[in-house]
Amino acid sequence: MNQNTLQPGLFGLAKSNRDFSQANSWGKNQFNNSFPASLACYMHNQGLQLVYLTLDKSLKIKHGKIDVTDIFGITPLSPNLFFAFESDYLPYRKLVIGRLPRVDLVTLNTSNGDACLRNLEIKLTALPDNSTCRLPDHKYGCEIVTRPDTIVYLTLSIADKFKDSREQILKYLDPVCSEISDWISIRNMLPYISRLTESLDNLLYDHIEMQSPLVMQPVWKTVGKTSKLQHFA
Repeated sequence: MNQNTLQPGLFGLAKSNRDFSQANSWGKNQFNNSFPASLACYMHNQGLQLVYLTLDKSLKIKHGKIDVTDIFGITPLSPNLFFAFESDYLPYRKLVIGRLPRVDLVTLNTSNGDACLRNLEIKLTALPDNSTCRLPDHKYGCEIVTRPDTIVYLTLSIADKFKDSREQILKYLDPVCSEISDWISIRNMLPYISRLTESLDNLLYDHIEMQSPLVMQPVWKTVGKTSKLQHFA
């Protein structure tokens, strides 16, 4: 191929709503979700699985593995895969009144009328953070920022699971929710927080098998505060 015909791009992102020949597609906010998607495609190409964090029956974090295909809903290097960055996930529109916020990545199948496959929030995490960069490697810490829209999509993912069996989720929440008269007042809501949390924990516990991926968290690890990337053993 004539090198003059090559266009800027990221591995695997052959079809997306970003034009990587434009400088504004390489800004911080854009790179933070397009690079992780590309990295996942590359890992799949190398036969590598992703670390998958789930909850066990004790509601403790369990480490496992998951194929990138299961994350995207289609083979990552499929010619039918389209990456829609910072888009809304259309299947959730019927669950909300008003505006549906955008999620970091929606994958689409172009062979099926641009059908939505998955929605993902992407958190590109820098390691170490400013408070641990001078400590030894094993004491490095990182900071993850969860934006309000992530909470919205977490909530919608639960609602979507029970959209055809509302009585299941009401069984857990209604005993508490029926007592709440004002959902806007912080002072009014505070006494119910612990009971709502317990009700949600019970819901998760009894339906632990319904878990599905929501957040992708790649780690950008450097040597201290330098720009030199550090190799993972």
